[in-house]
Amino acid sequence: LLSFLPERSNLAGVRHILLVLSGKGGVGKSTISTELALSLRHSGKKVGILDVDLCGPSIPRMFRVQDNDVHQCDSGWVPVFVDQDKSISLMSIGFLLEKPDDAVVWRGPKKNALIKQFVTDVAWGDLDFLIVDTPPGTSDEHISTVEALRPYKPLGAVLVTTPQAVSVGDVRRELTFCKKTGLRVLGIVENMSGFVCPHCSECTNIFSKGGGEELAKHAGVPFLGCVPLDPQLSQSLEEGRDFIQEFPKSSAFPALAHIAQQILDGTSQRSS
Repeated sequence: LLSFLPERSNLAGVRHILLVLSGKGGVGKSTISTELALSLRHSGKKVGILDVDLCGPSIPRMFRVQDNDVHQCDSGWVPVFVDQDKSISLMSIGFLLEKPDDAVVWRGPKKNALIKQFVTDVAWGDLDFLIVDTPPGTSDEHISTVEALRPYKPLGAVLVTTPQAVSVGDVRRELTFCKKTGLRVLGIVENMSGFVCPHCSECTNIFSKGGGEELAKHAGVPFLGCVPLDPQLSQSLEEGRDFIQEFPKSSAFPALAHIAQQILDGTSQRSS
């Protein structure tokens, strides 16, 4: 029993753990993780992001803290805080690489060991939400992450897709993965869903339309909403700025706020 105590204590102050998953790369998991964290902070919540995408750690850059170092404390690693209030904290392999261009050329066991260490050895303190940003697919890393988090009873997973059938097919496999590993699906987000022209306001469905909603209906899981393509959103992520605060008039803003609100509503229902 005693050997488990230090492990438990690092996640003991975390109220809800969410995983952001997709069967496909490039659908915007890190974008959704980042904007979800910013939306939840906007609602007065304390949020951590654990970036377990070991080969493509983009979270540090999206918060403009890629040059920060991780420090040790008695109970493990201290996460990197993105603001003075310490309302968003991050942990990523991006902080541990000697040079930003270093590639992580590791076999499975070494990756799995680091993921277990990330889950147990980061001193998060008190958090309302811990968002786990995952790599694409249903690989070793996912199994390690889900198994390492299982004792802490994660709230569930948010699945991200883009509208086209190829992407939706890959996310369907992710649904099967969730079922097999006993991970509850909180809902599906359709990202890059249409582009509203800033000049004429016409909406163009660049990547076809409606695949995410159809998949949610077919799988009997909630559809959390569509996030349109928005150059302002891309730019704010490139520059590490707070989109939620800076662009409340953007068409992506209500979509992101609505997704965050549904997650908040879900947690309040579960705890009541």
